[in-house]
Amino acid sequence: MRLHTTIVLSLSTLSVLALAGCSHGSSRAVDPISSASTLPAHQEGRNAPVSAPLSSAALSKRLLDEGDLGEGYARRPEQPDRHDDVTVTGCPALDKLSGEGAAGGSLDFPRRAKVSFTYTGGMESEVAEELYSDTEEKLSKGVGRIFDAMTSCPTYQVLVGSTPITVRTQKVPAARMGDERWCLLLTFTAGGRSSVVKQTAVRTGTVVVVISGSSALVDAHAEKAVAKARVNR
Repeated sequence: MRLHTTIVLSLSTLSVLALAGCSHGSSRAVDPISSASTLPAHQEGRNAPVSAPLSSAALSKRLLDEGDLGEGYARRPEQPDRHDDVTVTGCPALDKLSGEGAAGGSLDFPRRAKVSFTYTGGMESEVAEELYSDTEEKLSKGVGRIFDAMTSCPTYQVLVGSTPITVRTQKVPAARMGDERWCLLLTFTAGGRSSVVKQTAVRTGTVVVVISGSSALVDAHAEKAVAKARVNR
């Protein structure tokens, strides 16, 4: 069963982050609606305004920057997009998801912006942010479907190009932000080395904010990212 990288945000984004941590190679968050597994914690929020979907250009103005993060952060230069095939085994829910995505489902959000940073205050620490915009219904259903599928399989295997990776997922509570939120820890094991990545996704109106990276950095900046994504500019 093959998952196109334009379908599964976490697989594409987080596997790249994890491999970078294991091999010390360069990486960049890729375009897909980033994410792998996440905990759907659907709750009503009061702060997110109802609005039309934003363009990619508008989203890019709402990304975090070095001024928002503080000292010790450096923006990672963009690298050429990776086009490795991603194959998943051991997770029937992802097999079904792949079929729906390949048939043209609503899992790919073309309006998006992204950025990633390294943090010199900690060895191999990094954090990446991705913003997506669409109607509230499409975002809720699309992101929720992906995260439900991912968390339905506590352990599965991913083959990225020729690199085999074992992925373990753990649902964790998400801080109360926005209208809907999802959160989990993913442990990627490749070549005998493991890397733990936290991912928090928050929908606020017609924007989804995804923060991925080390747990400490994600916890430190998720609320700030959501607040900036909500601001009209």
